[in-house]
Formats: sequence, C-alpha cells, structure tokens
Amino acid sequence: MVYPNESQENSKRTAGRGKIEIKRIENTTNRQVTFCKRRNGLLKKAYELSVLCDAEVALIVFSNRGRLYEYANNSVRATIDKYKKACDSSNTGSVSEINAQYYQQEADKLRGQIRNLQDMNRHMLGESLGGVPMKELRSLETRLERGISKIRSKKNEQLFAEIEYMQKREIELQNNNQLLRARIAENERKMQNMNLMPGGSNFEAMASQPMDSRNYFQVNALQPTDHYHQQDQMPLQLV
Repeated sequence: MVYPNESQENSKRTAGRGKIEIKRIENTTNRQVTFCKRRNGLLKKAYELSVLCDAEVALIVFSNRGRLYEYANNSVRATIDKYKKACDSSNTGSVSEINAQYYQQEADKLRGQIRNLQDMNRHMLGESLGGVPMKELRSLETRLERGISKIRSKKNEQLFAEIEYMQKREIELQNNNQLLRARIAENERKMQNMNLMPGGSNFEAMASQPMDSRNYFQVNALQPTDHYHQQDQMPLQLV
C-alpha cells in the first residue's frame, strides 16, 4: 500500500533526475554545493584516467573566490612545461625533447620494476624480510610452496624418464651380449671342425708359428725339414 506522501516524494525524486540546464546557478548556496560535488568528481576522474591509462594528467581548478585546487600524477609544473614545449611549433627541438622526456620516464618506470623484481627475488631467498607485513609473508609462503610442488613434480618426471631409458638400454646391452656369445660359440665350433679335418695338424702347427710385424709367417716356418736339406747337400759324382 502506497501512502499519498510517499507517492509525492517519489514523483519529486523522479523529477529531480531529469536533465539539468547548463547555465550559471544563481543561488549562492546551491552553486557552492554543486561546485564541491563536481570538483570532487572531476578530480576522481582525473585520478582514474592517470591510473587506468597510464596517462600524464594535470588538473587546475580555481573557485569563484580564487581558491586553487589541483591534481597531477607527476608534477603540475612539469606537465605545464611539457605542454608549452608541445604547443611551441617554432621550437624545432621540442619533439626530440618530448621524446627524450618520455623515454626518461619509461626508463624510470623500468628501473622501478627492476627494483621490485630484485626485492621479490630477495624475499624468495628469505632475505630482507624485516619490513614485510604478515599478509605478504603468507602470500610469499603460498607461492613458494606452489613453486616447490611444481619443481618436485618436474624432477620426478625426469627421473622416471631416465629410469625408463636406462632399463631399455640394459635390455639392449643384454641382447647384444647374448649375440656376441652366440658368435663366439659358433667360431669355436668352426675351429673344432677345422681341427678334425685331414691336415688340420699342419694348419695348427702353422697357426702356432710366430708372425712378424706385418702379420706374415717367418721364413723359417716355411723352410724344408732337415731330411730334405741333407739330400740337397750331397755332392754330385761324374760317371
């Protein structure tokens, strides 16, 4: 159930949300209240723009009484100087100076990031933890435990892969060993068969003779026996 007073208040609120005509507010109190509200909103928007978009923002506001309100994420004076250099078309070196200033700012940002990474690295190693709050210490502990778990998992994976490779290598070596043993046994059987063949003793005697550096039999191994040597030395007689 809606009471009459409540319906009137709702109609007033709806009417108050309509478009406001942009013109000077004549009422001093209303003008001051609107100035405060809009000024705070403008400063908030300037801050959000500088943070979200990484933009260099400088805001200067003077009230009707001459009071100064300003905001700058870098420096108002530096931003104004940069603005003057950008607007001065007669200055030929303005573009290079602006670029140099931009790169200088980027270098400063990179130095800050490097310092943050170095601090984080020291914290990971357990150093320089004196001024670190409890919340960051807990977060650091969680990250370290998570990292250690991943490292152990990767280490176990590599160990299992290496063990599997060594097992396969062992099987290959065992197969090669069996093959070599089979070849050696086959060669021994061939040697035995050759010894059992006729004339095998002569071959064995020749095989037992020493060899020179060129793997040739020595000459004395091929010389005739003493019996034939004596027959060759008998003198010839004329009839």
